[in-house]
Amino acid sequence: MISGTPRTPGFRSGFVTLVGRPNVGKSTLLNQLVGTKVSIVSDKPQTTRNQVRGVLGTPSSQVVFIDTPGIHKPRTELGRRLNQRSLETFGAVDVVCFLIEAQAPIGAGDRFIAAALALVDTPVVLVVNKVDAAGKGEVAGHLAQAASTLGDFAAYVPLSAYTGEGTEALLGEIDARLPQGPRYYPEDVVTDQPDTFLAAELVREKLLARARQELPHSLAVTVEEIEERPGPLLVMRAVVRVERDSQKAIIIGRGGSVLKAAGTEARKELEALLGAKVHLETFVKVEPDWQRRPDALDRLGY
Repeated sequence: MISGTPRTPGFRSGFVTLVGRPNVGKSTLLNQLVGTKVSIVSDKPQTTRNQVRGVLGTPSSQVVFIDTPGIHKPRTELGRRLNQRSLETFGAVDVVCFLIEAQAPIGAGDRFIAAALALVDTPVVLVVNKVDAAGKGEVAGHLAQAASTLGDFAAYVPLSAYTGEGTEALLGEIDARLPQGPRYYPEDVVTDQPDTFLAAELVREKLLARARQELPHSLAVTVEEIEERPGPLLVMRAVVRVERDSQKAIIIGRGGSVLKAAGTEARKELEALLGAKVHLETFVKVEPDWQRRPDALDRLGY
């Protein structure tokens, strides 16, 4: 947690973690709540690999949201570490938002998360997401089933992270449970992620959109160098890591087409986010079995 910030009488603040299985919409909800893109979004499972913070401020409160990796049955050391990162947030925040899907049956993964949440004293708001893809009767039935099979929660909120429907109700439930506290971040801050992290994640997002089924988990991107030049111009060097030579060929594409297109899209979004011209250089490197090697995971920040 961040300390040392002056307190304002009556001001409320706190940390809220978004948890759930992969692909339940945690990153989409985070972006919707803070009003801008701070976490990448993909239809590939386990897209989020780090705890991404998004900050929402009002005159009377500040909420620091933490987007966590989807909790799943791990098959690699990377998967085990991602699960651990998510589980560690349960008792270290002021409110937990537990996301399930309105149109998907409650499964073993949901029950595993609910059982882990039952072991902590943190208030939990059950969020039934993707109501835009389900009928009213289906949503009501899902809420009833969740209450009977997953346990008691502090509140139940149906919403659509995609359209924003129901997010005001969620914010109301969160605000009611925030303690009095300081403003942890300046008023104009929406995320505490460094520019290098944002750049790497955007490149990974664009590559995920083009990746074949076997690639998403084998793909890691780091921005290892950033240089500020007059203009203003930011020169960034991104390294894309895969586990096999065949994957390298897919990422590069015929005549470099895939890598070039992903880099161009990432650069345009970065320029909009950072308010500066960006020159993005991308390189692809084969690092065998990096997901399973603790030394590689440590070096890559996982």
